[in-house]
Amino acid sequence: MRSFTEITSIPNNVPVDIGHARLAVRWVNVGPPVRAEMVVMPRRSEESAHHEVTLGETFPVGEETWRFADLDMASADQWKVTVRRVDENEVLEPPTGHLWKPARLRPYGQLDEAQLQSVEAALGHPLPPDYRDWLRRNNGAQPEVEHHIPGVPFTLLPERPLFGVHPQYPPFDLVHAQRVHRDPWLSPAWLVIANPSGGLLVISTQSSDGTIYFVHELDLLGPPGPPASAARERKLRAVARSTGYFIGRLTPMELDQLPPVQMLPPGAFTDPRNYEDGQP
Repeated sequence: MRSFTEITSIPNNVPVDIGHARLAVRWVNVGPPVRAEMVVMPRRSEESAHHEVTLGETFPVGEETWRFADLDMASADQWKVTVRRVDENEVLEPPTGHLWKPARLRPYGQLDEAQLQSVEAALGHPLPPDYRDWLRRNNGAQPEVEHHIPGVPFTLLPERPLFGVHPQYPPFDLVHAQRVHRDPWLSPAWLVIANPSGGLLVISTQSSDGTIYFVHELDLLGPPGPPASAARERKLRAVARSTGYFIGRLTPMELDQLPPVQMLPPGAFTDPRNYEDGQP
């Protein structure tokens, strides 16, 4: 039986129907070489076939031959694989997708339970569970080069890392950061985890969902105190649903990832806060 489609895109964690079978991708690896595990689920069989292939290689789908044709990645956890049915003597078209480059972070080490409890005592509240576990395993992290999340206007710098427990060096210390970066602008309902160029990265201290938010530096204005803090907190934008997912979206900055330069007429103004939200 011939499939009713010639080419299809398979998002992460979403099987795609091609007629006589469903196709899914279990994992991708940017390598090199770029590899993926294809899962073929025939309509008339309860058994699935698994094929580990490199980019450009083919794999069987029933009596047909299909090719791992392309891979486009927005992050480690957000990607799309393109596969196509191969005819006899078909010429391989070069892939055009974007490969995600893993974040280049240097963790500062690990923390034991006593250290974590000491930090929580100094903060006056428990750490959010997801972030607490990440902090235990990494104690913050320093980027080797500039990093960003495409579409979100901040830049994480080597001199502006993800905070850890460093009382001997206050600029990198989580507890010190709350006095300097949070208390003038936000309520204790939030924990500042980094002070990148462009704003603040924060996480809620009153929720266990682990979502990381960004607030633009242009919104960190006005008088201190609850009324102004509440107005600023309404402008927080979610950028990742967990610390691990945030690390997965964090991308080394390259010139070809920056938006093209646009010429604006005299007097025109573009507000840098008008950016599209990421998929948290």
